[in-house]
Amino acid sequence: MKLIILDRDGVINQDSDEYIKTPDEWIPIPGSLEAIARLNRDGYRVIIITNQSGIGRGLFTIEALYAIHEKMHQHLALVGGHVESIFFCPHTPDDYCECRKPRPGLFLDCQERLNIQFDNVPAVGDSLRDLQAAQEINATPILVRTGKGEETIATAVGLDNIAVYDDLADYTDHLLSST
Repeated sequence: MKLIILDRDGVINQDSDEYIKTPDEWIPIPGSLEAIARLNRDGYRVIIITNQSGIGRGLFTIEALYAIHEKMHQHLALVGGHVESIFFCPHTPDDYCECRKPRPGLFLDCQERLNIQFDNVPAVGDSLRDLQAAQEINATPILVRTGKGEETIATAVGLDNIAVYDDLADYTDHLLSST
């Protein structure tokens, strides 16, 4: 089984320090949707695992998040792509929940619900917490420079063994050419 885990903001769509609160604010990173479609065509199951603390902060509702995801699904369909599942944490860092990355709770929930294992599965993110969560469940962390990726590279320690790519499209090129 081919499987890939993606963070959302900064990997699939442009990120914002003001949060993505409405469908209008959701703007795909050039090439990301096409990369997901290419992964699908090559037989990959695509799963999104994302922190969405804007809900816990009262900046947007779960209904708004669903509308954002509906827009993403529609745009993906236009290029022949889809994601199998989206798992999200609505909590703030102050909630100290188990599902907010870098904790592995969402990954573990996903494994249980879909009856899959993440050993050596690529997990693409743009922040240190994405990489840490991937390492917790034995997935292969992949860092992209989009979103907060450049900031992560500049400030994080211990990234020596983490592969870095320009964006999701660049990583997809690498992944599909090596399989």
